[in-house]
Amino acid sequence: MSDRVSPPLPRTRAAALSPFLRLVFLLAVDSTAVFFLLRVVALGYYPLAAATFVVLVVVNVILLHRKAYPIRWMVVGLVLMAMFTIYPILFTIWVSFTNYGEGHLITQEQAIDQILAEKYLPETGRAYSWTAYKSAAGDYVLWLQDAAGTGYLAVPGEPLTQPQPGEAGLGALDEDGIPETIEGFNRLNTILATTDQNLPNILFGEAGSTIQIRSPKEAAELLPLYTYDPERDAMISQETGVVFQNIRGTFSAPDGTQLRPGFVETIQLANFREFFTSPALRGPLVRIITWNFAFAILSLLFNLALGLGIAIMFNERGFPFKKLIRSLLIIPYTVPALLTILIWRGMLNPELGVIDRFLENLIGWAPPWFTDQWLAKVAILLINLWLSYPYFMLICSGALQSISEDYYSAAQVDGASAWQQFWQITLPLLLVAVGPLLIASLIFNFNNFNLIYLFNAGGPPMAGTPTPAGHTDILISYVYNLAFTASRGVNYGFAAAITMVIFFIVGTITLLQFRYTNMWEEVSENV
Repeated sequence: MSDRVSPPLPRTRAAALSPFLRLVFLLAVDSTAVFFLLRVVALGYYPLAAATFVVLVVVNVILLHRKAYPIRWMVVGLVLMAMFTIYPILFTIWVSFTNYGEGHLITQEQAIDQILAEKYLPETGRAYSWTAYKSAAGDYVLWLQDAAGTGYLAVPGEPLTQPQPGEAGLGALDEDGIPETIEGFNRLNTILATTDQNLPNILFGEAGSTIQIRSPKEAAELLPLYTYDPERDAMISQETGVVFQNIRGTFSAPDGTQLRPGFVETIQLANFREFFTSPALRGPLVRIITWNFAFAILSLLFNLALGLGIAIMFNERGFPFKKLIRSLLIIPYTVPALLTILIWRGMLNPELGVIDRFLENLIGWAPPWFTDQWLAKVAILLINLWLSYPYFMLICSGALQSISEDYYSAAQVDGASAWQQFWQITLPLLLVAVGPLLIASLIFNFNNFNLIYLFNAGGPPMAGTPTPAGHTDILISYVYNLAFTASRGVNYGFAAAITMVIFFIVGTITLLQFRYTNMWEEVSENV
């Protein structure tokens, strides 16, 4: 056997071009990402910029590192997962520790710039009526007239002048004392002048005594209304001398007056403290959480009981018209839940609903489904039962068919009754198969916002609560009312904090899933 080493195989043209194409592709990706990063940073979206930078580093490592290169085909999936799954989660966590919301959507630097742009007319300032002129190159001049009718020509960066017709390119004056023409400029009519978005932002005249348009009829010597003191982190009114101190992202005066806009600022655990300690929230919160768990658990039990009962009946041999009846029972599952909820809402309407009209004619009483708290809860459970039992019927039917008949034959030999067979054989083995699905259903019902919101928006309302709360509100609908109702204003930071609380609860339920799933598996091994 020869010890000669075989010469290396010659590289193909495609293999030789592969590193070059990789570098070209990476250069295109990096260039695009850097451009995007600069724009995002300029706009103040720092969390998105950080996430983009991390993704960019990961992509470069995968495409350049020899050991990581084999997973290059997963780059697109990893990027999408990072941007649409991981980033929203991290962003939600960050928002929960901030005052991010209505009036607090921009950075402090952006808010300061907007506030400093506000102007005021001092007592010594002069006001004028104005007429605008525009050149073909897009330059502007103003013809100003004071209360006495004296005319002035205002040019950006130059002092005001009082030229006469024939001077500085002025044409003849009309009956109102306004030049009909100015050489190199076209006179703008009232509509064009008042709709021109550039004019209000132009400072006419020289520094220290600039003229700025402040209304369709008036231009004045305006001064900045506020100055910013970085040492005190405060805004100072030049008109009144009032100091507006930064308080949780809002410049506020001692009397409570606030400057808008505010800005995003980290407030640590303030959102969480408000949720758990606020007297306004603590009152209805206990009742809402209690009903939330009751709704999720009762829905699961009722839906499972009905679905399992139907599945057991269909599992019996010789059941007449099995396929037809099963097809009819699946129909509620095929109709969109949105339409089903609205249909039930109409049928239970106390004035026009079919069910209420039928009961009133039959027994002389129409149940107040929307005004009585207990009947409202019953109605929600019934609607959820109608929506969910076909799902449980299907999964239980499949699980029952997977249980061997040998178990039941052995149980019959031992003299076990049908009830004993159900509790000792059917239910334990069924839970092994559908246990994770039951946990998923419990989590879904815990956050079943659509049913609550579409049926009665969480009503009827609780009496004596300072916050909007209803007797059928679950935690997610209550949080929606707190965070997004017009009376409170949009508060994304508070909503994100409560989202974290809900995530913790759901995460705890998910962890319990693994524990009890293992328990069911141990039980099944002993059957």
